Formats: sequence, structure tokens, C-alpha cells
Amino acid sequence: MTIDWEKIANVFNYNSKEPLLFNSGLFLVLFIGFYTIYALFKKTHQIRHLWVIAFSLFFYYKSNGWFFALLLISTVVDYCIGILIDRSETPWKRKLFLIASIVFNMGMLSYFKYWNLLIDTANSLLGMQWPEQNIFLPVGISFFTFQTMSYAIDVYRRDMKAERNLLDFCFFVTFFPQLFAGPIVRAYDFLPQTKVNPNPKNEEIGKGFFLIMTGLIKKAVIADFISVNFVDRVFDQPLLYSGFENLVAVYGYSLQIYYDFSGYSDMAIGLAWLMGYRFVPNFDVPYQSASITEFWRRWHMSLSSWLRDYLYIALGGNRKGKFRTYINLMLTMLLGGLWHGASWKFMAWGGLHGAALALDKLRWGKRKAGTETGWRKVVGILFTFHFVAFCWIFFRADSFSQGMEVVNQIFNQTNWSLVPDFFWGYQTVCWMLVGGLFLHFSPKKVDDWAETTFSTAPIVLQGLMFAMIVWVVSQVASADIQPFIYFQF
Repeated sequence: MTIDWEKIANVFNYNSKEPLLFNSGLFLVLFIGFYTIYALFKKTHQIRHLWVIAFSLFFYYKSNGWFFALLLISTVVDYCIGILIDRSETPWKRKLFLIASIVFNMGMLSYFKYWNLLIDTANSLLGMQWPEQNIFLPVGISFFTFQTMSYAIDVYRRDMKAERNLLDFCFFVTFFPQLFAGPIVRAYDFLPQTKVNPNPKNEEIGKGFFLIMTGLIKKAVIADFISVNFVDRVFDQPLLYSGFENLVAVYGYSLQIYYDFSGYSDMAIGLAWLMGYRFVPNFDVPYQSASITEFWRRWHMSLSSWLRDYLYIALGGNRKGKFRTYINLMLTMLLGGLWHGASWKFMAWGGLHGAALALDKLRWGKRKAGTETGWRKVVGILFTFHFVAFCWIFFRADSFSQGMEVVNQIFNQTNWSLVPDFFWGYQTVCWMLVGGLFLHFSPKKVDDWAETTFSTAPIVLQGLMFAMIVWVVSQVASADIQPFIYFQF
């Protein structure tokens, strides 16, 4: 048998057209090898740390090429700044070092994400003809810059002491499960875990496998099927489809982005559980929310809490009067939209959510939003879901103008006589949408029962179940591996 050395070499080389993803067969093979060695080093904490850091950097290299050097530079810079802040007692020095961290992180993020927007703006305002730059956006840069910047802020606020162990800090920043799309891990939650050599119990390992399985199903079966077979077609050319088809595509994308992103989060949290580390949850059935405020307590919780703690509170929060509170909410969500990308469509998405949060604040005052019961709660859930779905139009569309095309089709070009033909032509898509809604709105105790049953089952049975799910996913998944939506941010 001839060994194909070129094929083997390609496994270790960066290919921009084939980034390493959780939902790929290559990652499964590489992770099995990684985890086997990880388990063998269970009594040697420092070697384990080095092994995880090495694999994390390789994982980042396989998806970003030599941009992994940027990750290392960010790690070293914020490690040093954290120590400088911690050692300084003079207030102005502490603030100066904090500003240095913010300028470094935001400068790096602004160059890769917003430089061309600045060029376009300057050209429009000054009548210049500066050409746009061909800038490659490193995957995950929005997440690890927020992560290291919040660490510097926490040290400045004296919420934690600076980390003196460079190896532990590097482990915290580069830890591969959350590196590309979160959850955004807080240093004061994760760094203490790096001090102890983890020894996950069988039930914890079982929980990890369960989360990975559910994440695979969410991403590769539900989200990708809806996307490839319907949503992408409509959003690529909304004017070719009826208003009803555009409306169903909006509902479809609402489910797609939830199952895509929560699927990634489930897999990230599950991989961490397998290694003995714990992340905070990132989603809590957000479409069951009865208000926009409740929605943001359940959707992408690591980002929404980050925006609250490091942006909204820094702007003054609700401490400077009602009017200023509404302005702060609006600014926070506008900047949250801009975080997703340098485009008016994201500004529109953030602005709509900011206005809704301000109205929620006006309506509820000091009471807790989302406390309705009975029919009021049902109406609240329906209204919140449809408002969020409407906002997703601008999030998904290629541009703000295309988003308006979708809106126009829905409100002005709906031919109800075509509805039966639609259901007949897209039977599988419709069943997938119904199944996605059913799973999302099923009682939490059902999911808890399934997780407990799997995690306490014999390890042989767990392995068989996991292998079966992987096989099912490989049969159902689309031919081309679909990247996670939040990789573009």
C-alpha cells in the first residue's frame, strides 16, 4: 500500500478554502488523537497545558493561517498590561495602561473590520478616491479581543488580580473550544480553573458528549438543511420569490441562526466538559421570551452580559436619569450592531433592538420585564418572536437595501393563492421548520431528562449512541461543509 504523503501533509497545512470546523470529519479525527494524548497526561498538569495550547494554536492556524501570530501578540500584550495595571497604585497610571489595552485591542479590531468603512466614509465626505484595501478578517478576532480587553478592565476595576503565570493566561485566551465564536469567557470565571488539573467524572464526560451530539444535530441537520434548501435561495434574490416565500424565509432564518449558533455553543461547551472545564451557558430558549429585555437575557448571553457590564454600565447605565438610560441602551445596541460588521444593515438591526429595549424600560420601569402569565405571556412571546424575526431580515440581507426588498415583498407582493403550491413544493423544508419550532418550544424538563439519561448510561452505550448520531449527521448533512454563521464576525 502506497502512503499518500501529500494528503497527509495537507492535514497539517492551512487551506483558506477548507478551514477546520467542529462539524467536519477532519476535526473529529484530530480531536480523537488530541484527546487520547490529553487523557494520557492526566497526572502532569503543565504538560497538559502545553498540549492544549499547542493544539489550540494549530486549530487556529488551520482556520486562519499565520494570523495565529496575531493571537499570540494579543495574548502577550494584554498579559503584560494586566500586570502593569495591577502593580500601579497611582490612578492616572492605571488608567493610562487600561487605555493602552483598549487602544491596542480596538485598534486591531478596527483595522480588520472597519478600515474600509472609514475609507468609504472619508471618500463620501471629502470627495476623495482612496481605494479600498483587500483585508482578510481573521476568524474569531471579535471574540478574543473582547475577552482580553475585559480582562484588563476587570484588573483595573480590582475585580480580580492580574494573572502572573503566562502559560495559564495563554491557555485562557487560546482555549480552542471557544476561540472562534464564543462563548465570551470571563477571566475571573475561567482562570481559577486553570490552576487545578481537571479530572472529569464519567457523568461530566457523558454530558460533554450529549452537548456535542445536540450541537451537531442543531447545526448540521436543522440549520444547514433550512439554509441550503430554502433560506439562502430567497435571500440571494428576494425579488424572484413571492411575499409569502420571503416571509417563510424570514422564519426559516430565525430558526437557522439560532440552531447554527446555539449548536456551536453546545459543541464548544461540550468539548470543554470533556476536558474538565466549564463555560457559562450561552443560550436559554430565547424565542420563549415574552419581551425584548427577556430575549437579550436568553440570547448570546455571554455577549449581551459583556455589552451590559463593559459598555452600558461604562456609559452610565441607569444611574443618570431616565432619558440618559434610554440613550445608553440605544448606544449600547448600536455599537453591538456595529460589532457584528461595518454596515448600515447591522446598525439598523442594533438600532431596532436598542429602541425596543428603551421602550421596554419605559413600560416596565423598575419591575422585572417578562413576568406576565397566561394569555399576556402568550401574546408577549408571539410579539417578541415576530419583532426579532423582523430585525433578522437586516441582519441576514446582503445590504440594507436588500433587506428593504424583502420587507417590500412580504407586505406588497404576497399572493396567498400560491401558498398550497409552496407547501407541496417544499414539504421537507416545512417539516424541518415545524420540527425546529417544536424542539425549541418543548418543555425544558424533556431536555434535562434526555441529558441525564444519556450522561448516566453505560459508557459503551454512550459510545454507540454517539457513533450513530455522527453517522446520521454524515448522511443528512449537505455535501459541502457549511461554516458557522458567527465565524464571519
